[in-house]
Amino acid sequence: MWILGLNAPPMGWHDPAACLIDGDGTVHALIEEERITRRKHGLHAHPTNAAQACLDLAGLTPADIDVVALGWDLPRHASRTDLGRLDPPLPGRPWQFGDSRKFLTTALGWELEPVRHPDLVCVPHHYAHAASSFYASGYQEAAVVVVDGYGDDESASIYEARHGRPLVRRDRWPIPHSLGHLYNAVSELIGLHMLEAGKTMGLAAYGRAASMEPWPIFELTGDTFSPPFHLPANTPDRQIILAWWDHFRKLGYGRQHTPSDQLDKNEHAVRLAWSAQDSLQQVCALLAERARRTTGHGALCLAGGVALNCSSNGLLPQPVYVPPVPHDAGVALGAAWTIAPPRTPGQPLTPYLGRAIATPETDETLSRHGLTAWPLSPDEVGERLINGQMGAIVTGRAEIGPRALCHRSIIASPHDPLMRDRLNLAKGRELWRPLSPVGLAEAEDAYWTANPALHRYMLGAAQVTDRGHKDIPAAVHVDGTARPQIITDPDEPLCAVLQHLKSAGAPPVLINTSFNLRGEPVVDTAEDAIGSARAIGLDFLILGDHLIDLPDRKKGR
Repeated sequence: MWILGLNAPPMGWHDPAACLIDGDGTVHALIEEERITRRKHGLHAHPTNAAQACLDLAGLTPADIDVVALGWDLPRHASRTDLGRLDPPLPGRPWQFGDSRKFLTTALGWELEPVRHPDLVCVPHHYAHAASSFYASGYQEAAVVVVDGYGDDESASIYEARHGRPLVRRDRWPIPHSLGHLYNAVSELIGLHMLEAGKTMGLAAYGRAASMEPWPIFELTGDTFSPPFHLPANTPDRQIILAWWDHFRKLGYGRQHTPSDQLDKNEHAVRLAWSAQDSLQQVCALLAERARRTTGHGALCLAGGVALNCSSNGLLPQPVYVPPVPHDAGVALGAAWTIAPPRTPGQPLTPYLGRAIATPETDETLSRHGLTAWPLSPDEVGERLINGQMGAIVTGRAEIGPRALCHRSIIASPHDPLMRDRLNLAKGRELWRPLSPVGLAEAEDAYWTANPALHRYMLGAAQVTDRGHKDIPAAVHVDGTARPQIITDPDEPLCAVLQHLKSAGAPPVLINTSFNLRGEPVVDTAEDAIGSARAIGLDFLILGDHLIDLPDRKKGR
């Protein structure tokens, strides 16, 4: 049995993705459309290329797929999506379409036989999020909190999860309570895009560092919360954003026109970002405590776009698990797992489920660009980094999700405090934005407070130690925190580089930032890697087992 999970329009208008699993729940591929089309977030695009890439990796054709599972409950939205006739659900089963050919042809570009095509199953959005986190965690049982901009008709929900049983929703909050919409409203108000919440989170740290008094945002009463306005549950998203703007205007804050590279100098923008972050942290802590008390489970899984907020995640009592794809691309995984979940708990999900760099592709690309490659030497790479060079690593299968996890990463030494500005300038990023560290497991507690579950995928902020401030200043944010990744697999290519740093007397820690230019998705192919490396101005590139010098830096793609 083969199941293809999707995040796709009409409801999944950003971060379209496809995920392929088998009948045992084994994940064979998870690919985001943006990695192939090179259009960040893949706005309003169908995951046509991502789905085909998943099939190619497994050597399948559309005829081999038994079920297509969509991470949205489209029948709830049928009146505005023109989806055709709907059949009523079977007892205990999600909605199914009476005629799914129209959707599958549009979303995937498949030519389907009228009498033989996959079943199309619609999975409620928050259920898919919850499944993606719980089954990826390896926990036997857990409380699950889902928080995002909006689901089908909720913005936050709590699930109880046990292996061998369906997930059970225990609580929910309506869309006007959306933490995601709050963050979108603040991001737009200070002059960023609504999908640039990560920048808003980074800016908030400047308010925390300055001990600014946050403005009141959400109202917390007992074990629940509410926005400072009353709107019907079916209020359109834009009206909720405008309601937040009205609230901020009453506080004396209007829309800003500060260039993004100067936002850290705008005291009002910093205070608003910090106010939103502080309130979000309070609400997330409330939801986590309520979820644990309601379900009776100490282990906590998080999902939804708000689970990318590493500052909030890092403050929650452990154990906490966040998958590498907590955002909407992850519902492709959760929808598929709703049909065929893993039979037993296993190890936490590997993030390396994207496309691989193939040797023939690498050799052909190097020849086309006239580049000479040398056998990879971790010791040489370590020495280059110690001497201040900036490089990148592209190896194996691409990581899933928005965090680069050393398969498609830019790397540099964090011991020079000026390296942050050098890298940010090279990538076209705002200078006030932080860069993240990656280290061996022994870096936990030595350079930052330990939280291995969240640091596996770089999804939890940590307080940097005095030693960390001294030894890795370029990876420390203004408020004294960092967003680390730890590498525990000795077979990971970067592990040997970190080991060389340690043997050379340097901290076994590097800067790890996504391998891309501003406004672009993370690189995916050898061609992407060489083009971006030259445009950024990197000194060297690790491409599979090759080490490549880039003498003609910044000469275009």
